[in-house]
Amino acid sequence: MTARTGAGPRTGRLEAVVAGGGPAGAVAALVLARAGRHVLLVDGGPPGARSGAFTIGETLPPAARPLLHDLGLWTAFAADAHLSCPGTDASWGSARLLGHSHLFDPHGQGWHLDRDRFDAFLREAAVAAGALIRRAVVIGHRSAGGEQRLLVRERGGAVRELCSRWVVDATGRRALIGRRLALRRRQDRLVAAFTLLGGRVSGGHAGDPELRTLVEAVPEGWWYTARVPAGRVVAHLTDADLAGARLRTAEGFRYAVARTRHVRDRLRGYDPACSPVPYWTAAHGLRLSPPGGPGWVAAGDAAIAFDPLSSQGILTALHTGARAGAAVARCLAGEKEALASYASFLDGVADAYHHHHARSYAQERRWPEHPFWRRRNGGRTDPEGGAG
Repeated sequence: MTARTGAGPRTGRLEAVVAGGGPAGAVAALVLARAGRHVLLVDGGPPGARSGAFTIGETLPPAARPLLHDLGLWTAFAADAHLSCPGTDASWGSARLLGHSHLFDPHGQGWHLDRDRFDAFLREAAVAAGALIRRAVVIGHRSAGGEQRLLVRERGGAVRELCSRWVVDATGRRALIGRRLALRRRQDRLVAAFTLLGGRVSGGHAGDPELRTLVEAVPEGWWYTARVPAGRVVAHLTDADLAGARLRTAEGFRYAVARTRHVRDRLRGYDPACSPVPYWTAAHGLRLSPPGGPGWVAAGDAAIAFDPLSSQGILTALHTGARAGAAVARCLAGEKEALASYASFLDGVADAYHHHHARSYAQERRWPEHPFWRRRNGGRTDPEGGAG
């Protein structure tokens, strides 16, 4: 599938610019293009390609299947070479490892994605539907005279201004547009230290047959590991102030893994010498309020981000991208209630997330005095910033 590129549509004025080419942004552009709107997707390229880092966020739950069907993407997605995820093994609330299978899920199994390929697949679908794409990084935004003006830096270094009637902020947790226009509420201080293991003593990572996700709670937080097409991802989730400096080194990360029980066992066969320095990323729950206003709307992690324990991040990005794209299309058609309807949808998503988040953490009672677990008993949400 060949992408069309350019500063705007071949004829007519840009009606929407989508900032960010991840799952939320690509699906928003797809929905807008299918609605017949002149839409431009601004994509700086996959984070992993820019920094050499593995793109974390690799699990797609079974509930994604009907959404992919509705978007007309299921057949092509199913033909791609993502790994199946038959379920989860968890040591949570108990030292024993308990399994949860997708065998009886009405939607079937889940998937461990090659994220860069999955994101590219969604962008190509948007382009096939009629969206344009520009390889650039968003560096600024302003509203003027009823227009949204997006400042972007192209790969060659040139800085240009793009004008449209609407802009979709799909810039991830950075929320480059929404953070200036709305209040961001942070749930806690959760961060993830993660690495990708690709070398096994024998057989390569293809010799690792275990496709279940493994989750293990520890006094300082929790761990998870999952097989992905490129190898095996290993991540430690803890609060930023509880993460010691040693954990930021390859040796310290290996030492912390060795103190686990089940994660350590799952990694048997991988060569410790092939364990790179871990990467770090924010992993706390986050909510933008309101998620939109005159001429702009946020989608994906820019609108609402989840603790990875939920395994709902990519699915929510797809849902919010589709809803945000539809809301903008409706607003362009003169339906003034479209933004309120989108905000109400996000309220329902947030309510369900907070209910399940509190219930999940409440199941782990082995270390009630440790700061990580004691903090989650209160469930406090902290404002991160206001409108600017």
